[in-house]
Amino acid sequence: MFKRNTKTQPPASVQTVERITSVLGAGIIWQGSLVGSGGVRVEGTFDGQIALKGLLVVGETGKVTCENVRAANVIVAGAVKGNITAQKVEIRSSGRVWGNIITAAFATEEGAFLRGQIRMEDVVDLGLDDPNGTAAALEQNQSAKA
Repeated sequence: MFKRNTKTQPPASVQTVERITSVLGAGIIWQGSLVGSGGVRVEGTFDGQIALKGLLVVGETGKVTCENVRAANVIVAGAVKGNITAQKVEIRSSGRVWGNIITAAFATEEGAFLRGQIRMEDVVDLGLDDPNGTAAALEQNQSAKA
């Protein structure tokens, strides 16, 4: 009647939780490159190149100008001027995007703004696996501007 359950449950799979590891605060203006594997939240103004293996959050006060934003996941609650390539893109109700989006998953809230096209892919290659490839692409872009 009161038998002990001898079946062991397999442990629940542990999912990696993406989190913010760096913040560009409101009132900060930054020009340059963001490259890495952490999560970044932009509340200030950023102008340059973004290539992240992690999460990019553009907060409500954030303004990003970037020719091509590349990140694993992108959440836009502020303004982004430039194309976005990511596994998952979410535009919140206060978000504004001027550029094309290439993604495998897309979500938007009522009131969000997008001026551009969305291209859905089964798998999105961000080109971030090769550490030399990312640095070389950034160097090539910087030399082209000079």
